[in-house]
Amino acid sequence: MTLEKARELIAVQASLNSGYNRNAAKLILAEVLREHGQQAVDNLINEFKLETAFGFAPGKTL
Repeated sequence: MTLEKARELIAVQASLNSGYNRNAAKLILAEVLREHGQQAVDNLINEFKLETAFGFAPGKTL
């Protein structure tokens, strides 16, 4: 998955902000982690404020 595609998908999940969306965002971030590493995941967490929305903290594994 490209980082641009991940951004598009995460944006949708973050805008809906429910338990199901948290799980979907976690799966997307896991894919990003596998392909691009922790720094890319941390950047997405910060960019979309996922720590506030879903409790995902930068620097921690999902």
